Amino acid sequence: MADIIKKAEECLECVKEPCQVGCPLNNDTRGFIKLVKEEKYEEAYQLLSKTTVLSSICGRICPKSKQCEGSCIKRRIKDGKAVEIGKIEAFIGDMALKNNWTTSSLTLKNKRVAVVGGGPSGLSCAAFLRRNGYNVTIYERHNYLGGLLYHGIPKFRLDKTLLRKVIDKILELGIDVKLNQSIGKDFSLEDLEDQYNAVFLGFGANLSSKMNIPGEGLNGVYGGNELLETGNHPDYTGKTVVISGGGNVAMDVARTIKRKGASKVYVIYRRSEKEAPAEANEIREAKDEGVEFLFQNNILGIYGEKNVEKVEVIQTELVKKDDDDRLSPVNIEGSNYYLPCDYVVMAIGSHPESNIVNSLGLELDKRGRVLIDKDGHTSKEKVFAGGDLTGTKGTVAFASRAGRNSAYAIMKCLESE
Repeated sequence: MADIIKKAEECLECVKEPCQVGCPLNNDTRGFIKLVKEEKYEEAYQLLSKTTVLSSICGRICPKSKQCEGSCIKRRIKDGKAVEIGKIEAFIGDMALKNNWTTSSLTLKNKRVAVVGGGPSGLSCAAFLRRNGYNVTIYERHNYLGGLLYHGIPKFRLDKTLLRKVIDKILELGIDVKLNQSIGKDFSLEDLEDQYNAVFLGFGANLSSKMNIPGEGLNGVYGGNELLETGNHPDYTGKTVVISGGGNVAMDVARTIKRKGASKVYVIYRRSEKEAPAEANEIREAKDEGVEFLFQNNILGIYGEKNVEKVEVIQTELVKKDDDDRLSPVNIEGSNYYLPCDYVVMAIGSHPESNIVNSLGLELDKRGRVLIDKDGHTSKEKVFAGGDLTGTKGTVAFASRAGRNSAYAIMKCLESE
């Protein structure tokens, strides 16, 4: 505890709280850190619980340098080192689990809400609804809850025993769960609309996007999301693997493959290291484990007879375009080269299963994601949605915020009836 208090005492207690603004969940960072300084740990937990139910998780895996810690005034004006907000948050979450601290719930209301998907968005929505007295049932297609927290993040980054404890604590609020239940197969959206006062759709978008380049249909081309979810990896022993992408999925799958015996693992990303979406420490740890990075490179094609044999790569330069705040990668003519490899993994993003989304009868955006308003309301009166399904930024904190905010929107809607 002395170490955590020392970390908390580094907080400058800024009036404008840029760290809170930088947090997707808008956690009262200054407030809970101040309570930690005063050794009021349970009060710190109660304060955090107003905005999140995933403190132990987010404190560990959030891209903090791009969110709360990246906005820390201490880092910018004092010594270049941010307050370790994530470690303090995780400490409080762990204390709550250890001491079985609880949050008060309101008297049960005669209203029922169905939550489809047991990932961070669905879990958060269910928890905030239940705390406010609503009867909630989670429908999950797997035989476990957690979604990408369970199957999308390797155990070397997130301990699954800890995850189960966090989920159990949420369920102890009195949430019902129906596992092995898939929308479009075991039930329809219309079924839920008939049985419940409101529905929240929070299932993920776990199909890996493609680059639409030659050779993606060859044997040996995989999707990063699918590899992490199913764990059905080929034998990488002594093989060379190329991974396309620069986000945390690319880092997770690269490190997993390297640990499974690949002799060479290359991560190819078309922008610079500084602009990579992955957390800086994830890139650093991947490098430490032997993963090699080819920044400002782009894959043009994958080649081989039946199986992957090589990729064609071209170097890029970053240019400023008038309509984009972000530098855009442009291929450098004549810089092409070939890189021999045995497998290629796509980790450039994901999308929901189109057949399921199209069957919902909801209005979709041009990318095929469920269209919602600022409150998470879909084109159907009783149906709300959030997380990857709607194109929410792909981090646990953003997904959790979408679930929480939709919960409050659902409450407002039902209370006005």
